[in-house]
Amino acid sequence: MAHVMSTGSGVALDLIRSGAATTRAALIEHLGWSRITLARRLDELLTAEIIVVSGQADSGGGRPAESFAIKRDAGILFSVDIGGSHTRVAITDLVSTILIEDEADIGLWEGPDAVFTWASQVFDYLLRQLGKTRGDVRGIGVGVPGPVDVATGRLASPQIDAQWNDVLVKDYFPAEFTAIFAVDRDVNVMAVAESRLGWPESRDIVVLKLGLGIGCSFVLDGRVYRGARGGAGDFSHSFRFGAAPCTCGRAGCLEAVASGYAISRELNSRGYRIRTSGDIVALARVGSPDVEGLLSAAGAEIGTALVDVVGLLNPAVVVIGGILSEAGDPLMSSIRDALLSGVRAFSGTGLVVAPSRIGNKVGVLGASLIAQDALFDADRISHLTRTV
Repeated sequence: MAHVMSTGSGVALDLIRSGAATTRAALIEHLGWSRITLARRLDELLTAEIIVVSGQADSGGGRPAESFAIKRDAGILFSVDIGGSHTRVAITDLVSTILIEDEADIGLWEGPDAVFTWASQVFDYLLRQLGKTRGDVRGIGVGVPGPVDVATGRLASPQIDAQWNDVLVKDYFPAEFTAIFAVDRDVNVMAVAESRLGWPESRDIVVLKLGLGIGCSFVLDGRVYRGARGGAGDFSHSFRFGAAPCTCGRAGCLEAVASGYAISRELNSRGYRIRTSGDIVALARVGSPDVEGLLSAAGAEIGTALVDVVGLLNPAVVVIGGILSEAGDPLMSSIRDALLSGVRAFSGTGLVVAPSRIGNKVGVLGASLIAQDALFDADRISHLTRTV
């Protein structure tokens, strides 16, 4: 898509969406446009039913100022958060408020055909519950457990499971879905939600997703850093010594000794029947000594591995999320203790190591946010609404 003029309606929409400027006076102050230009662009957005007049803001005396907001009920967004063994889906409005959701123990290893067939069936059921149709869907956001070319929505190759190599997500949805698609790595999707909704006061964040695998994402100066091919944050396959086999085919990776996959392998060897990260969490909640010991050891490994990450990036916050994080202590305390005891004093000063502020909805909220970003892309909106 060709770059549009800097006075396109999409530029104004970005400020309205973010809340940085929602009145005419604030928009003019931020944009430096004339009143005539701003009025024209706001009219375009209003006519296209992208924004509405949301109320009267206090103008400090005199005539109250109009404020503008996204027309949240002008359509809906689908979001899908795919994990190693668990997938959650949701339908949200156009400002990413969850309207209805569902989940199941299905994930990476079942392959894309199974996951997206299930997701499509569930979405159709949820649409009926809301009295909506596929035609109401404006955007679809998907988080997948592997690197993604976000420009095309195609998964990179190789993936951990070859079933996902070169997958184009939109090909797995029925043709009736004419929505905008947005796809990213699951932990990047989580990081989008954490940085905007969970920790908006922090510009530099490291986000971990702990489940059967270990995902890592970096938010640098307020933006998710993805690397050259979408693979930044390959933290789980950093070498931690030993001969334990990893899902990547090598041995000694962090994931091989400190992930839900490693814990479940050890527990199953002791006679337990563990299939998902949720099974591990359930045992932790009833105080299983075996599980507590393994979680503590895993946390120490993860915290030690984070020392170099924190030293290199100097984040303000390390956020620990994912299903396995719901086990709480001793996993969380072990990560925190190992990291803070190993990091240099400078990097550790003021460093916050904390669980997600959003909880288990972080993935579907993040997926909705990236769908929202794609739908309201400034260039796209400026082209769509341009009249003069």
